[in-house]
Amino acid sequence: MTKPVISREDVKALDQHDPLQPFKREFYQERFYYMDGNSLGLLSKRSEETLSTSLNDWKKHAIGGWTEGEEPWFYMSEKIGALTAPLIGAKPEEVINTGSITSNIHQLLATFYKPEGKRTKILADELNFPSDIHAMKSQIKWHGLDPEEHLIRVQSVDGYTLSEDTIIKEMDEDIAVLLLPSVLYRSGQLLDIEKITRAAHEYGIIVGFDLAHSIGALPHRLNEWGVDFAVWCTYKYLNSGPGGVGGLYVNKKHLGKSPGLAGWFSSDKDKQFDMSHELTPAETAGAFQIGTPHVLSSAPLIGSLELFEEAGIQQIREKSLKLTRLLMDLIHQELSGYGFKIGNPLNDESRGGHVCLVHDEAASICKALKQEAIIPDFRSPNVIRLAPIAFYTSYEDVYDVVLRLKDIMENEKQKQFKNERDTIA
Repeated sequence: MTKPVISREDVKALDQHDPLQPFKREFYQERFYYMDGNSLGLLSKRSEETLSTSLNDWKKHAIGGWTEGEEPWFYMSEKIGALTAPLIGAKPEEVINTGSITSNIHQLLATFYKPEGKRTKILADELNFPSDIHAMKSQIKWHGLDPEEHLIRVQSVDGYTLSEDTIIKEMDEDIAVLLLPSVLYRSGQLLDIEKITRAAHEYGIIVGFDLAHSIGALPHRLNEWGVDFAVWCTYKYLNSGPGGVGGLYVNKKHLGKSPGLAGWFSSDKDKQFDMSHELTPAETAGAFQIGTPHVLSSAPLIGSLELFEEAGIQQIREKSLKLTRLLMDLIHQELSGYGFKIGNPLNDESRGGHVCLVHDEAASICKALKQEAIIPDFRSPNVIRLAPIAFYTSYEDVYDVVLRLKDIMENEKQKQFKNERDTIA
């Protein structure tokens, strides 16, 4: 049966009944169609306000801003952790705003990766973002082991997706820690976290996930699923700004464990200024902080998380799925015959927040899109990532993006550009 043609009137009707439509006005987006919020989210007016609050606290209170400001800096990381916890299905004490994905991976592997006997290996995947692999190799080398032997990378059949059953087949008593992405950064595949965690625990494996491409786009139930630890950045779907401070989760059953990499802010807050050379770690995820918090890179997240609290992560997920479904349907309707292939899973339960569009001329097409005031994302060698963000993308925006892409292909506008990535892609 032929699907009915999607018209502009259809998408306008969707916008009229969209409960999240008012949030679009909260973000600065005037000159372009922004499809790259899975790399860097847009600035919201709330984030601007909470950053201004911390700047004013510095201006007014100087060092007193640590405890006397409108938003005291000394407790900011814990407050942000508590605001983040509902997005990942965690308890407030299990979450802390700190570090970056890479530094937090190092912290948590230093804490949980203790190779001994035959249990010496880390289970990862061949499609993971390079920085995660670099960190895992580094930790293996730190223990005097060879990454070629002790880092197991699950293979992909198609170069875009992973099979949970294949991941599980790689599990055995040799694996000490598993660390996988929740959503694959190129294809947007959402892994079955609960299934993987349950299977890994049957083998006594510590389970960690990198939530970079899922936090803020979809709900999680990490505590319920028994995930041991997780890390994430906040500048993508959480809209904290470039270089925004990351976060980590440690399951309550591990709280009280000494951090592998200890620092001044690992301390119990009541004892921190005793200046003792003996660390008393916090009884919360705060123990896994290392150095002084980056206040001005954390403050915008407070405003952004207010928006998540108001919108609700379930409602955000529902709209995100509708946006990516519309985008895929329009690609089939308007771009058939132009050499495009959808590389992400088509079913809702296995799809994150972006569409993976595969094309041999992906790099040059991305450059042509930018010339048409559309901001996409290119991933080598042949992927165009398009991320319609529930907060600030309308259904009509998606319609316009596909029609402009069709115009590019019809008129071969991509041919004026070299089909190679820029320095940053």
